Amino acid sequence: MRRFGPTVFAEMSALALRTGAVNLGQGFPDADGPSSLLEDAVAAIRSGRNQYPPGVGVPALLEAVARHQERFRGLRVDPASQVLVTAGATEAIAASVLALCEPGDEVVVLEPAYDSYPAVIALAGAVQRSVPLLPGPDGFTLDRARLEAAFGERTRLVLLNTPHNPTGTVLGPQDLAVVAELAVRHDAVVVSDEVYEHLVFDGRAHTAVATLPGMAERTLTVSSAGKTFSVTGWKVGWVSGPAALVAAVRTVKQFLTYVNAGPFQPAVAAALDLPDEFFAGLAADLQRRRDLLLEGLRSAGFAVAAPAGTYFVAADPRPLGFSDGTDLCRRLPELAGVVGVPMSAFCTPGGEAARAVEPLVRFTFCKSDAVLHEACDRLQALRA
Repeated sequence: MRRFGPTVFAEMSALALRTGAVNLGQGFPDADGPSSLLEDAVAAIRSGRNQYPPGVGVPALLEAVARHQERFRGLRVDPASQVLVTAGATEAIAASVLALCEPGDEVVVLEPAYDSYPAVIALAGAVQRSVPLLPGPDGFTLDRARLEAAFGERTRLVLLNTPHNPTGTVLGPQDLAVVAELAVRHDAVVVSDEVYEHLVFDGRAHTAVATLPGMAERTLTVSSAGKTFSVTGWKVGWVSGPAALVAAVRTVKQFLTYVNAGPFQPAVAAALDLPDEFFAGLAADLQRRRDLLLEGLRSAGFAVAAPAGTYFVAADPRPLGFSDGTDLCRRLPELAGVVGVPMSAFCTPGGEAARAVEPLVRFTFCKSDAVLHEACDRLQALRA
């Protein structure tokens, strides 16, 4: 069995704290979300909404998630039976895998992958089948032949993530159609992690896999308030989908956190109804900051492709003479006073994806202009 220790985020954030380096490793914003959201949370606390909320989530948030899914995705879900509030998207994913997988079942995962995925698959006694997203000069691509080869008789789940952390890839309708066809053919459930659904750039659009033919009845869609409203510490997430699947997830969730974030849930419910301009403005501002970081990284000598979404840029330091991203990340605070995260940390050790991304470093751009400018200035030292 694969052994798990402290997360790479904990290691690199501790390194930043110890050295005083600019932390572009962990993906959390350094500014709060909309003021209306914060004021609604304060009002909820002061009005006494500080005890256990209902186990499935407060009705206002269940209803708001259902409205969001219809408004943005064209999906109609029943808030009473097809939505569940969770302690962030991480719990939604964990509860889904634990609810639906038996020991020996197989889970198809795109790698690099967010580090909680392999951990919860292992906790369930399931087997991870990795499909590499392969880096190229224009970004990462999904190899459809490798994807098809990962499916088999024991395939139970597809753990999908788009927009994709850590690569910044946004899977388009053609790639998702292949995922959907294989899921239907193998009678697999798709757990779709869409926490970056509103953080898509350059005029692209996010496609929810549940909207594809034959997928609504076999897809659990996961999202959260953390990324959309810049409140990652609140840990308010949700999962929506077929009532029977959501009920299975709820059965596990009640023995994990039971409930969470009582006064934050009504605040998030109101925020989900913010006008379209808010969501468009969020993406536009992040795109601007993405471009700021891209310019700085290129000026410092990195090779980079513009990510289509999320908070993250994958930077290739080989033009600067560095071929091992892990080694560079551990030396980067001393060399330039900046912290990043090695892309290989998101891969099965020794696997095809880990070898493909071995040189690469993930940097985040969900920081203030001042922090990004300071990091870019410091990275110029790598040219010396």
